[in-house]
Amino acid sequence: MKRKGTFLLLLVTMMVLLSSCWSKKELTDLAIVSAMGVDKTKGGKYHLTFQIINPGNVAGGMQGGGGAQSPPITIYSASGDNLVEASRRASSSISRRLYYAHTNLMVVGEELAKEEGLNTLIDAFDRDPEFRNTSSLVIANHSTAADLVKTLTPVDKIPANKVLKTLEFTERKWGENVKISLQEVMKSLESPGRGAVVSGFRLVGNAQQAQKLDNLQESSPAATLQASGIAVLKQGKLVDWLYGKPARGTVWILDKIQGTDININWGGKRESIAYQTVRQKTSVSAQVKNGHPHISVHTRVEGDLSEIEVPVDITNPKVITKIEQSLRKEIKKELKTAIERAQKNKTDILGFGEVVHRTRPNQSKKLKKEWNDVYFPKLDVDITVEAYIRRAGLRNKSFLSGIKENQK
Repeated sequence: MKRKGTFLLLLVTMMVLLSSCWSKKELTDLAIVSAMGVDKTKGGKYHLTFQIINPGNVAGGMQGGGGAQSPPITIYSASGDNLVEASRRASSSISRRLYYAHTNLMVVGEELAKEEGLNTLIDAFDRDPEFRNTSSLVIANHSTAADLVKTLTPVDKIPANKVLKTLEFTERKWGENVKISLQEVMKSLESPGRGAVVSGFRLVGNAQQAQKLDNLQESSPAATLQASGIAVLKQGKLVDWLYGKPARGTVWILDKIQGTDININWGGKRESIAYQTVRQKTSVSAQVKNGHPHISVHTRVEGDLSEIEVPVDITNPKVITKIEQSLRKEIKKELKTAIERAQKNKTDILGFGEVVHRTRPNQSKKLKKEWNDVYFPKLDVDITVEAYIRRAGLRNKSFLSGIKENQK
């Protein structure tokens, strides 16, 4: 009898403790948000734009009932004095509960980033238990966040995926943009005296056309989304845009370059040799001498010759050495340009202050308060670059060299 009583008590306890479905969420009750844009209205309110996935349209190839086409996403928007109010106000036009667990992209309008900054926004999103701080963050370049979120994109049916994949591949192949999460931006802005970098995205073409299905039915869309520059944040506010070599040099020093191409002049022709990087590593060290910090940047690059537009005898080791020397000068110039631009902005987006703190924590406390305005702009930086050619493609002797020899 005692065993039966014990078993019965255990069974009742399990039924109470293992009760299920108390927090269930039916898919038919959820509006899955794939991307969200934040702008500021002229009246000073936050304006949220939600990119909601239409699951049936995505899975069914954008085919609606009766064969009529319908978009893979639906856009809703709402305004409020704060983000929570704007989000809740959106419920008046959405028949489902906004679900942020799959929100992979956060877009901030350029004007909002300049005037108010990102600190308040980041705090709100980090506080929300449903919103993931691993979501990628981009800033609308010369555009509003709403325009970017509303744009329909070919190939990738969900526009948020198009932005994320573009950032991923341009980071891997070119190096002038970098995929940054909310978590990484928070970490940078929390570091004493450090700024942060966020990739920019822009709408190329007509904003009205970008929202129409006709945009997806053309072989050359009238409007599309494009990665554009790197935003420099100081104390959470947008202070500058970096493009081209300053942008790539910044990514290089941050050791986030995965691959890129370097062009050098040769034989009297500009940018006649293309060098494709395969492996690269950048390290930064610091010293403090007589109360003044000193930074050393060391970059090692290995790559292949991918294109040669002039006759070159690459079987000659001396020629290879000269090409490597030219590559080192070109890369060093880019790194120097990035450092000078950061010093001009008085914003340590390169993390030199963190390196000083790790190396000399006691001395860095004295420098912390005036780091960006006094010490960083006048910082002495030594740059060392090692560049090596490992392969020259499928042929050693240049095709152009063979033509030149036959013409003699």
